[in-house]
Amino acid sequence: MAHRNKPAPQRVRMEDVARIAGVSPATVSRALRAPASVSDALRERVNSAAQRLGYAPNRIAGSLAGARAPLIGVIVPSLTNSFFAATLERMTTLLEPEGYQLMIGQHDYDVDREEAIVTAFSSWNPAALVITGREHTRGTLGILSKATSPVVEMWDYGERPIDIGIGFSNATAGHIAAQHFVDTGRRSAAFIGAILDKDGRARARADGFQDRFQQLTGISPNVLSADSRDLGEGGNALRQVLAEQPEIQAIAFSGDMLALGAMFEASRMGLAIPDDLKILGYGDLDIGPFTNPPLSTIRPPRHEIADEVVEQILHRFAEPDADGINIDLGVQLIRRETA
Repeated sequence: MAHRNKPAPQRVRMEDVARIAGVSPATVSRALRAPASVSDALRERVNSAAQRLGYAPNRIAGSLAGARAPLIGVIVPSLTNSFFAATLERMTTLLEPEGYQLMIGQHDYDVDREEAIVTAFSSWNPAALVITGREHTRGTLGILSKATSPVVEMWDYGERPIDIGIGFSNATAGHIAAQHFVDTGRRSAAFIGAILDKDGRARARADGFQDRFQQLTGISPNVLSADSRDLGEGGNALRQVLAEQPEIQAIAFSGDMLALGAMFEASRMGLAIPDDLKILGYGDLDIGPFTNPPLSTIRPPRHEIADEVVEQILHRFAEPDADGINIDLGVQLIRRETA
């Protein structure tokens, strides 16, 4: 007995939702794409009609047809780094009410992988692209310089961004650490940074520290690269520095986790902080004020970066011809007891 194929269900169209809600298709599009742009009552009517009919917007088809997809591509070096995770969470919170979703990629500090992700994201015709840092391959620069959507480079500051630059000077963060040690009478110091061969921002902090300390004292401080940002690596690096410089007075770290690992190891070795050794972190993690003693650190503008990125993207959407902008949000020395 022959079996007839079941007819494929017809896709619910935007026009169907508009008819049920008693509005135009353009209003349906606006209510679903940017809910904050319509009144609560109108948004409820459209959502109710869409749910009743089982309507789901075809986002991909819209982007393939040449319209901007309601997606914002965000590319970060790591998803386990708490700074970048906090930035992504904050951006999601601010952009979802405006009708946009994040499309997230991570490249593990590999600029070639970053180029591959930028290429893939660009093919989706996103509403905007957000990338981390200012160091990119020539291929990435070529793609981004030709992009018709807003391009934001975040978490770093330098001259001439591709379009919009929002961040701070990592070299300045290193300068502040060195200046603080010298101002408090330290003449034997070191900098311990995680994966300095891959992480350009940590490298910039290390270079800034080394340059300023030598400028102020005439002494070139030891700079050591740790294999990771893990607590254990902080302890390993501390032992290595002490083996090379038993008289060391102060150490700055590229991250608070390394600094905490060094504090734990110093305690095991019978060293008193800050009397025997001053320690300065970077990042101002939530645990910092509660360590024993409380961790001195340098605070980057991690919350302010996300807010500014979203503000600039939405401003560009509202005014497509607006000029690019380059914003330095600065860093802050947090004086506690370890330094």
